[in-house]
Formats: sequence, structure tokens, C-alpha cells
Amino acid sequence: MRGTLIVLEGTDGSGKATQAGMLLRRLESRGIRCREIDFPRYGNPFAEPANLYLHGALGGKPGDVNAYAASVMFAVDRFASYKEDWGAFYQSGGVVVANRYTTSNAVHQASKLSGVERQAYLDWLFDLEYRRLGLPEPDLVLYLDMPTELSGQMMRRRERETDTRADIHERDGEYLRRCRESAREIAGDLGWIVISCAAGAGPRTPEDIHRQVAALVEGCL
Repeated sequence: MRGTLIVLEGTDGSGKATQAGMLLRRLESRGIRCREIDFPRYGNPFAEPANLYLHGALGGKPGDVNAYAASVMFAVDRFASYKEDWGAFYQSGGVVVANRYTTSNAVHQASKLSGVERQAYLDWLFDLEYRRLGLPEPDLVLYLDMPTELSGQMMRRRERETDTRADIHERDGEYLRRCRESAREIAGDLGWIVISCAAGAGPRTPEDIHRQVAALVEGCL
């Protein structure tokens, strides 16, 4: 019995981890068998190529590694996680909440391309992960859309609070703007549900966003 896969997607700083955690707690309170997955899996050897890419070992800018090469690194981690970790749970009917998924390759790597090259890449990506690697396709993708300026502010605050340094994606404001523009087009084409995370000049509260997320998930279960 196949399970349900719900993906929370968005550019860096849009609040994906916060919303995934809130959704998981809500589902657990209802007695629903559920678990969260998060990519990349820092510390796991299958995620190390993606980690090296994100932290500049292969070049200091996102464009130093082409979309196809970068995508393979993340896809290997996802495939290994499915085989090692959550595949049996999903196949037994469990609800899986993903903070990032194949959709993150679409958001981040497709922004390196345009026009027919972008569409060819997306066709290749989904064929690679969903068909050739056999990963399950999401039942619902919620794209958290945060204006780049606000997401940048949130990432800088996170760096200060956690004493961490941003990766090469997070440090490149122009790249993040291209990701957001590309992702909004892809969301429309693929039927992702776009959730606006801003209200006026500031962000919506996590609780407000969660109410919208929870209502959309209810219709999927």
C-alpha cells in the first residue's frame, strides 16, 4: 500500500524547516503515521558530494557546476535515503513530509538554464529521479514563496543565531532571485501550490502560514 508524499519547497530562507516541523506535529497529534525527511542529509556519506558543492569545494559560485552535474549529486543522496531509511515506511502507507525533494533540483538548478535548455533539463531531471531511480513522485508540492529581500534577512538572522556560514546558494542574492523567478514559472507548469509567505513589507507569521499549509494537506490525506 503506497503512502503519501508531501513536499515543502521554496528558496533558501522561506521557512521550509519550520513548516515541516509544524505540519509533522499536527499530523502526529491526529494519530497519523508520519515522518519527516530533509535534504541534503548532512553527515551522511551519500550526501558528501552535495555538501562539497554547496560549500564551495567545486567552485565559489553556483554556476561553476552545471545543472546536470549538481543534480546528480543531490539525486544520489535521495536515492540512498529512500533505500536506507524511509522507503519501507512509505510503501507501508505512511505519510512522509519532505523538507526539499527532487523539486529542489528543479528550483535551484533549472535557474542556470533558459528556454528550451531549461525544459530539456526538467524532462531529464524528472525522468532520472522518478523513473530511472524509482523515487516516488509527490502527491502534493507546496511552494513557499518568499521575496528574495526578506529571505535574505531571515538567512542572515539564522547565521547570527546559529553561528553558521551560508552556502554558495545562500550567499548569492542574484542567483536566489533567478531561482525564485524560475520556480514560480515551474510551479505554474507542474501544478505546485504557491503559498505567499509575505504580507505587505514583512513576512507572515509561521502560525498563519501553517494554517494554510494544514488546510491544503487535509485535502490530500
